[in-house]
Amino acid sequence: MPSEALESIYTVNLGVKADERVLVFTDLIAENEEVSDDERGRRQALVGIASDVADAGESLCKVEYMEFTAAGNHGKEPPRELWEACFGAKAIDMLDEKAILERLLSKRANAEVLKAAEEIIEKHAACPAAIIALSHYSTSHTRFRDFLTRVMGVRYASMPLFERFMLEGAMTADWTEVERRTKRLVSMMSGADTVIITSHNGTAISFSIQGREVLPDTGMLTERGAFGNLPAGEAFVAPVEGTADGILVLEWAPTGKFHNPVELIVKKGQVVEVVGKDEFSNDLRDRIAKNPLCGNIAELGIGTNDKASRPDNILETEKILGTIHIALGDNSSFGGKVSVPFHQDFIFFRPNMEVVKGEEKIEILIEGEPRFEVERR
Repeated sequence: MPSEALESIYTVNLGVKADERVLVFTDLIAENEEVSDDERGRRQALVGIASDVADAGESLCKVEYMEFTAAGNHGKEPPRELWEACFGAKAIDMLDEKAILERLLSKRANAEVLKAAEEIIEKHAACPAAIIALSHYSTSHTRFRDFLTRVMGVRYASMPLFERFMLEGAMTADWTEVERRTKRLVSMMSGADTVIITSHNGTAISFSIQGREVLPDTGMLTERGAFGNLPAGEAFVAPVEGTADGILVLEWAPTGKFHNPVELIVKKGQVVEVVGKDEFSNDLRDRIAKNPLCGNIAELGIGTNDKASRPDNILETEKILGTIHIALGDNSSFGGKVSVPFHQDFIFFRPNMEVVKGEEKIEILIEGEPRFEVERR
């Protein structure tokens, strides 16, 4: 793996200074996890990548490296030992003493508890300047990440499912152009009332984003509290809960294509029916039955990275220019109201998308062709 490509994560994307402390972490397969040989290989490779990334930073800044047992789901809060590594033992002990930590870890903290947690963290935490999160399970949509970036100002590169090929593909993007393109898209969508999406595969859904902030993920994480994926390149927003209606036809799982499409019937913001007979469909159906909030229409994202191309890894796939992705589950860390230990994205290729602002309809995508490309001067 070329050292220059790894070093650029520190120097270009995060803008790390020599006197700053950076934590690199990854997760290990739990003993009770059932994983295929292919998945085991990918996850073991990710641990190797994390170690290489940590090694690459040793000549650039103060690097710490940590491994922990996997949490089990995207969006689930990481274990206590990672909280301690990122916030310091003093702050976490205080959260524990006041019976706050367990409620945070289980995502059962109400507004009052969250406020108390923020006050303790802000006063007592000792955090790294930046974090490179190379765990298999994403920490993006967690209170852990939210407290680090929003409250403590930590710069946070979230890289779940990262694979080495990305260093020669999506990570070679011109980040200045990605930033311009993404910010133009954000401008076009901001202030919209309604989003309407259709696709050749039968997907047809609409929902409100009124009052919700459209956020850019540009790959430039140099400002205090900056957060995003690497590879980056999307604009995303939390739809207003209870407003989504329609049908989602899933052709791709996060790491590969379905043999047969899976249909999700959506009413009043929730998946009310999963149409499919495969293992994925059964698992998702059971998950939603146990906790209906797992079927919440949580996120809309639009890809803006012209170097992203792989359809079989959701970290890169959702950044492909001209695609959209829609997620189920948690959106509490980026403007939504649903807190649940689950967040799963699904990609849609060649979609049509428009937003409605008052009486005006603005085309965003037509058959996957973007209407938000930045005009070069």
